[in-house]
Amino acid sequence: MIEIDGSQKSGSGTILRLSIAFAAMIKQPLHICNIRQNRPQPGLKPQHLEAVLTAVKLCNAKVQGATLGSKELWFTPKQIKGGIIEAEIQTAGSIPMLLLATLPICLSAENPVNLHVAKGGTDTTHAPTINYMRYVLLPALKQMGVDAAITTQKYGYYPKGMGEVTMTTKPNQALKPIQLENFGKVKGIGGVSVCTFLADRQVAERQAKAAQDRLSQSGYNASIEVINDQSNPFQKGSSIVLWAETDAGVIIGADAIGELRKMSEAVGEEAAEKLLTELTVKPTVDVYLADMLIPYMALAQGKSTFLVRTISEHIEANIWLVEKMLNVKFTTQRVNNLYRIEKSS
Repeated sequence: MIEIDGSQKSGSGTILRLSIAFAAMIKQPLHICNIRQNRPQPGLKPQHLEAVLTAVKLCNAKVQGATLGSKELWFTPKQIKGGIIEAEIQTAGSIPMLLLATLPICLSAENPVNLHVAKGGTDTTHAPTINYMRYVLLPALKQMGVDAAITTQKYGYYPKGMGEVTMTTKPNQALKPIQLENFGKVKGIGGVSVCTFLADRQVAERQAKAAQDRLSQSGYNASIEVINDQSNPFQKGSSIVLWAETDAGVIIGADAIGELRKMSEAVGEEAAEKLLTELTVKPTVDVYLADMLIPYMALAQGKSTFLVRTISEHIEANIWLVEKMLNVKFTTQRVNNLYRIEKSS
């Protein structure tokens, strides 16, 4: 049985989610304790619990300790069949984080997976927005052979959530390594600015214009799609995602979400500033994509490499976990003003 102490490194829900995913993929029983020990409210919150229960459905696992607030659980996976899977978070908990927990499992399924997640948050704090997943993460993973798509039926925001998303994936247990050594030159900047039931205040337009204005000050022209959404009458909200693509196959992303008493212009400017922070130092992945890529680099055969501007606690935690569970080796090296992260072959 694999033993994981959830208080190690970041002590966050990421350790729980990836531990479950890897255990399912390598078909090894897992015992994890001190779940989210370093967080203000330790233990399983609704979105973490639903991620575990969704993993249970995907691989017909046996589980003990899967209750709200639990700090310890046992997970014994079986075959990953695939098919149609339903999940409900029931709060504004992050749907993207649930997708991050289950996508690796879906790749090891015997059949394609259609995962439908309801009653959650698509765009919430401390998590990637659903459009970041669509326009930054999935295109990067496509380079590694991941065939997945995300469709948003309903956007969901804090505090009510009620978002709805479907992720479809095709199995692939032979991922290709990704080698992003050079930044290249920026070909263009794209984006999506969305608001739900806020069209009368032109929230999506204002977010987009503020982002475009800030980027133009630094010499970048951005093409940003504006979406005035009416999918979710229960919860108004907004978000914006931006991404830069280079001629070297690099995708750099940034996002921001609307909040009460936060001007739409501030949301757009925030996303633009985040993107410019990355573009100024020319990494080959942004700091958020970096930790998301670690599991797939670990699973791919051969050497994978990228350059990132800083080593976040999530990058450190993910490297620690994949080295412990998947018997791979990562190295981190300072190269001028960047960090080179490599998974050896």
